[in-house]
Amino acid sequence: MKRIMTVLIGVLLVGALFVSCGGGSQAPATTTTTPAATTTPAATTPAPATTTPAPAAPAATATGEVVFRFNNVAEPESLDPHQIQGVPEHRLYMAIFEGLVVPDPVTAESIPGLAESWDISEDGKQYTFHLRKANWSDGVPITAHDFVWSWLRMLDPNTASPYAWFPAMFVKGAEEYNSGAAGADAVSIRALDDYTFQIDLIGPLPYVLGALEHYSFAVVPRHAIEKYGQDWIKPENFVGNGPYTLSEWIPQQYISVVPNKAYWDKDAVKLDKVIFYSIDDMTTSWNMYLNGEIDWLTNIPLDQVESAKMRNDYHVSPQISTYYYVFQTQKAPFNNPLVRKAFALSVDRQALVDRVIRQGQLPAWGIVPEMPGYEGLGEPQYDIALAQDLLAQAGYSNGIGFPKTSILYNTLDSHKAIAEFLQQEWKNNLGVTLELDNKEWATYLSERNAGNFQIARAGWVGDYQDPNTFLDMFITGAGMNGGKYSNDIYDLLINEAARMAAGADRFGVLQTAEDILINQDQALMPLYYYVSINMINTSIWGGWHMNPMDYHPVKDIYKK
Repeated sequence: MKRIMTVLIGVLLVGALFVSCGGGSQAPATTTTTPAATTTPAATTPAPATTTPAPAAPAATATGEVVFRFNNVAEPESLDPHQIQGVPEHRLYMAIFEGLVVPDPVTAESIPGLAESWDISEDGKQYTFHLRKANWSDGVPITAHDFVWSWLRMLDPNTASPYAWFPAMFVKGAEEYNSGAAGADAVSIRALDDYTFQIDLIGPLPYVLGALEHYSFAVVPRHAIEKYGQDWIKPENFVGNGPYTLSEWIPQQYISVVPNKAYWDKDAVKLDKVIFYSIDDMTTSWNMYLNGEIDWLTNIPLDQVESAKMRNDYHVSPQISTYYYVFQTQKAPFNNPLVRKAFALSVDRQALVDRVIRQGQLPAWGIVPEMPGYEGLGEPQYDIALAQDLLAQAGYSNGIGFPKTSILYNTLDSHKAIAEFLQQEWKNNLGVTLELDNKEWATYLSERNAGNFQIARAGWVGDYQDPNTFLDMFITGAGMNGGKYSNDIYDLLINEAARMAAGADRFGVLQTAEDILINQDQALMPLYYYVSINMINTSIWGGWHMNPMDYHPVKDIYKK
């Protein structure tokens, strides 16, 4: 059966972003000409002080310099687009790189990036991109040959890119090369000339342009990589092609970027510097925001939610994303579907969103959030009696004899609060006591991807607006299928949908697959559908817009 690699959780904050995630350590504070971050200071009081020390400040900036400061929550794993997998990394990617297409800051629809136009064949299986005349940040021209080299680098098994599965879903020959079954020549991509790049697809997929916004399809600087090796992402060696370029990287504190003077659309860039902090303590970042030391925040301490809602700079909107827990299906006790179903049925999701999160999230049963034309799996199920009966059938009546089990989650106050809620639910409703296993971001990702857990926190923000982005990650053998779920019929359905044109028939196939994944096999436990939560004073900062993908490229942000 054809192997299709799949997608990790783009990790998400509660009331924040993907995938967003928690992870890095403390970050620096800075001073700029930016006024305080709200027009309603009396509506909120600072959160109680914590033991977290105040971050060190970045270097002083020039008088009058416009600096925009954002808490990115986690220390990025890397800045190499072919080695990253989370929302913190994605936000940085959108600042320092640009792909063929980019998201519109208002609608999140795909618009021209490095490709100024493209042609689509009548059968929808071939895309021809016409590149604009653009340069790398060091002045070297970017050509279609760079795209060919970059995509083959990402697919090369020796690169071990965590997202190599992505093009394997739809680029002809990509899966064969990445699996080692064929050579690079099998990948159906080509440079027709210096500024024309062409790709062949396995089917007329409706979401291709949205998928191409993803960092796995990034063009990277061959000349810099061949010269510096893995050190090419250090500030002194860095070469990018985005609206900004790397200036400073202080590990576990912050990354700063400055305008890329070689960028093709450099006149559209209005900020003099953007600072991405790596603060995973929500109280620390909240107080920095209140003090005017951060301009944009995507996570709020749970004890400050109600007061935050009263502020003019609090923004909430629907988001195509899901927060869920994943079971390790190949190891006891969760290799038994009766146990997985018992755990899923014994959680009161409505109580979770009403009492713990309290930011407008919607309880979830299916993994796919509401999308036009897609039916979904309906309302969440909560049946303690049935859950207890299923656990007894599995041999653990009233939790007796249940093996030692822990919940894996990454550092963030909200993730901890959710884990504690579930811990109590399972103790009260099933008689099972679980331990909590907190890890920092990079370690959490490593253990999740390797399957070194029993039950783990997860989240996913869609890469594009289609149910497939929530379902393809659970194919057998998927690189990020940490729960090791495997079902031959499910695999066949996802493969079938990958070759179908848009329409009700395709959605019907995906609907059947989701029903198998959740209702039949309970491979995972969706908890709620996100809303995007952002704190930013839009009377000061322009170019920031709410959209269903929660994409906010810093290229478009300016000071009013």
